[in-house]
Amino acid sequence: MNVAIIGFGVVGSGAYDTIRDGKTDLKVKKILDLAVRPGFEGIMTTDYNEILTDPSISVVAESIGGLHPAREFVLSALNSGKHVVTANKLLMATCYRELMETAANNGVVIRFTPAAGGGIPWLSSLRRTARGGTVRKIEGILNGTTNFILDKMAHENSDFSQVLAEAQALGYAEKDPSSDIDGLDVCYKVALSCNVATGLTASPEQIPSFGIRHISKSDFEWMQKEGKTCKLLGNYRLNEDGTVALFVQPAVVDSDSLFASVRKNFNLISLTGDRVGDLAFYGQGAGKDPTGFALVQDMLDLAEQTPETSYQYQEAVVDNSKAFFRYYVRTPDGAVTVTDLTSVSDMVSYAKTLPDETFIAALYE
Repeated sequence: MNVAIIGFGVVGSGAYDTIRDGKTDLKVKKILDLAVRPGFEGIMTTDYNEILTDPSISVVAESIGGLHPAREFVLSALNSGKHVVTANKLLMATCYRELMETAANNGVVIRFTPAAGGGIPWLSSLRRTARGGTVRKIEGILNGTTNFILDKMAHENSDFSQVLAEAQALGYAEKDPSSDIDGLDVCYKVALSCNVATGLTASPEQIPSFGIRHISKSDFEWMQKEGKTCKLLGNYRLNEDGTVALFVQPAVVDSDSLFASVRKNFNLISLTGDRVGDLAFYGQGAGKDPTGFALVQDMLDLAEQTPETSYQYQEAVVDNSKAFFRYYVRTPDGAVTVTDLTSVSDMVSYAKTLPDETFIAALYE
């Protein structure tokens, strides 16, 4: 099967290397990039129309990232009757309905397994679980950057700003780290996980997030005295009435728990199904080789299977009033309060009344 790769950065080159070195029947027919690089003159182009008008190309792998021009490239490929695979979580979470409907209307498929979990086969496993049962709960460390920061702070008694600078120097965090430390990256992945688990469509705007921007040494000192540590978790819960609870928040977990054992920039995602019970998925959530490999796995799925192209749109009803936690609240003056059981939605409302630099974490008990 002939494929085209648009964007030849970390993910695109990782997919290319996997195809070049792997034992598959895939062939990279074209690569779109800003300029033709030495050694790639035979397959690299700067003209996207060469891909759209080539009937021998069955699959387009989008690895540009961001919303624009990725959205326009993907829509053009789908409307040209080509399958699409992508690792672009922002694109998929923001434009999910539009892209899924466009694919179905053109009798093709868009797959996005690497968009949540990177090299972990999370979304593919979630899809398999959901098609034969009901997924009742998802909790996960879905962002390697924040896990690296929290792990360092917990084990080395480091300041947040110090560890963030180290994460940026290592390439784990962007120059503007807001998407990671404010939990937005995890919101995209929670939305996609909900969509795959339920067949409904949730958007990132429906998902409240307490990030880790204001966490401090004093918070870890309090947790360690209690035999706890902190992780940033994305959450999905199926409510009894069919609505869903979706939220992102720092979690105070037992120091001997499974989540506490996740070190450095690794991810761990768990699900609870009505028939399969509890499952957990651990591994590298990002990186050239893991993410590129996962992108190629989506291509192989398309090559080996008859894809399902139907798509029925129904918006998820998000209700966070049925998810309850006790919350750790530390205000900028150092005062610490542990609340009674409080719903996520009530805590979101209460947080708006607190000073900007307040740190909030849920106690997972």
